[in-house]
Amino acid sequence: MAVNKAVQSKIWVFAEQRQGQLAEVGLELLGKAVELAHPAGWKVASVLVNHPLGNGLCEQLSSFGADEVLIADHPLLGSYCSQAYAKVLENSIRKYNPEVFLLGATAMGSDLGARLAARLRTGLSAHCVGLELSAEKKLLAIVPGWGGNVLAKVYSPQTTPQMATVMPGVFDMPKEKNRTGRIIPLDVDLKPEDVTYQILEIERKAVWEQSLEKAEVVIVGGWGIGSKDDWQWVEALASVLKGAVGATRPPVDEGWAKGHQMIGQSGRTVHPKLYIGIGISGEMHHMVGIKGAEIMVAINQDPQAPIFEQCDLGLVGDFKEIIPLLIKAIKSC
Repeated sequence: MAVNKAVQSKIWVFAEQRQGQLAEVGLELLGKAVELAHPAGWKVASVLVNHPLGNGLCEQLSSFGADEVLIADHPLLGSYCSQAYAKVLENSIRKYNPEVFLLGATAMGSDLGARLAARLRTGLSAHCVGLELSAEKKLLAIVPGWGGNVLAKVYSPQTTPQMATVMPGVFDMPKEKNRTGRIIPLDVDLKPEDVTYQILEIERKAVWEQSLEKAEVVIVGGWGIGSKDDWQWVEALASVLKGAVGATRPPVDEGWAKGHQMIGQSGRTVHPKLYIGIGISGEMHHMVGIKGAEIMVAINQDPQAPIFEQCDLGLVGDFKEIIPLLIKAIKSC
């Protein structure tokens, strides 16, 4: 790839990476950015901030659609520090004036996006479930609003860049192509005092992060489960179907399920072949976390539950009576 200093891209995507591996959400956002940019005649850039930058990352980003790969490589950027990263990005954004800046709604992206938006005095739409570009080339960020009952379009009419964070899994992974882009180094003006904290040690535990997003079968429990003791039925059904266990917010708040199991606006996005929702009302702030499920099944005692309007098969009744029968039937197959 050729190295060139003339930045032309109008949509920038933060390419989050750890230990030389790109986070999938950055590639998903890159694919969506290309989809938005091409009708507008814009170019798209991926922004890499780290030290040292892993081999082949620039080429990989280019193959997934980046016209330009903007790199900030400096010894003080070796470990993530929001103040240092934000300073580098703020200076680059003020210099090149992109129209749109997108980040994943991960721990790093949410932290960095909020700090960067504050420094730039611009708006930030968080935990978006969709993105559009208006005829006036304004970013329309789609978020559930008013208690999750409607989808609202939010935009920043007077300030740039227009910023948004999007959860992993909301957009499809783009296809990799044999293409090249330009590598453009960004100016990095950092002093040791800009790094206000250091990461001394990283302890890695068993990976569960992608289990829900990649699961073909997802069994999800809601507030209607009623208690931690009865949560065992959700896990039992998931076990016989070899599926992943998900939850709405109330079970997580009550401690029946763990935070990483939450599906929806503030949680994860799933793409299963089979989704079974148990004791779930079907409010939008949960349903926006389900993308392209081939078969959706709902179990609920309330025949008027909104989820029945969105599922392929609905079972009205007590899940404590229905699930044992389902498990018995599955085991007999």
